[in-house]
Amino acid sequence: MNKVAKEVNQGVLQVQEAADRFVNNVSKVIVGKKSTIELVMVALLCEGHVLIEDVPGIGKTMLAKTTAKSLGCSFKRIQSTPDLLPSDVTGIHYFNQKTSEFEFRPGPVMTNIVLVDEINRATPRTQSCLLEAMQERQVTVDLETIPLPRPFLVIATQNPIELEGTFPLPEAQLDRFLLRVSLGYPSEDEEGTILSRFEQENPMDSLTSVLEATELLELQKLCRQVYVEDSVRKYVTAITRATRGHEGIKLGASPRASLGLHLAAQALAAMRKRSYVIPDDVKYLAVPALAHRLISKTEAHLRGRSLETIVGEVVSSVPVPVEE
Repeated sequence: MNKVAKEVNQGVLQVQEAADRFVNNVSKVIVGKKSTIELVMVALLCEGHVLIEDVPGIGKTMLAKTTAKSLGCSFKRIQSTPDLLPSDVTGIHYFNQKTSEFEFRPGPVMTNIVLVDEINRATPRTQSCLLEAMQERQVTVDLETIPLPRPFLVIATQNPIELEGTFPLPEAQLDRFLLRVSLGYPSEDEEGTILSRFEQENPMDSLTSVLEATELLELQKLCRQVYVEDSVRKYVTAITRATRGHEGIKLGASPRASLGLHLAAQALAAMRKRSYVIPDDVKYLAVPALAHRLISKTEAHLRGRSLETIVGEVVSSVPVPVEE
């Protein structure tokens, strides 16, 4: 084994060990949702944003807060309401009467981890102020461009059922989320465990961080070194391109989706203790990485075909690369 391969394997072990620490730590609060927690870790390793979408009371905000507390990073929370203004998010310049000068007061977006709770309750004007921050890791306030601290991640929650007083996220906003995840209702045993775990105290109160910001940045670099064979890379592009021609889809996946799926597959492979990506990594991530970026045709929606089902059809229709 040459020196480069040995370094990559060593890096993969670091990623896998850190991922295990994170998953185990979050699992002290979130019961029985290991696969969802792993997907959040995938997003962290790609410095990608996460949209947690589910019905009320499932634990969306709890998952986001537990994730933030497991990281030794700065954390801020934005409670979305219809009267929330862009300046409430990015910050403002104000006149300081003591110094007789204008000073910048940073908004909650100037941090490492931002929790945007019930993001679809904010108006389109306020939602749009996150576009630059999520894609370019910077904000522009009064013609001044200010870089955001790294790592920078947005974890947003939304309720897909409630419609009154909400503003659906536009396609441009959804496309900036690397993954969309959900928790779902717990099983009977899991619900019993939740009751006993929270009976006397909230386990989040005693939770400690297991990953520092500098370590997370290093792990992100290590994931980029995971090998992706040409046939697997073509498999990624074949899946995203197939969404653009599917008979049930009006708007297919963008090149940003291809890149996101590619990076997420590298991170997942490292978490699974591999220095190379296999097609199964891509297939596993296809739904959480692509479904929220698509728009189905009216007839497909009326027939009850969900976007998750359509993505599954697309993945099934694309030939899987095999070893020659």
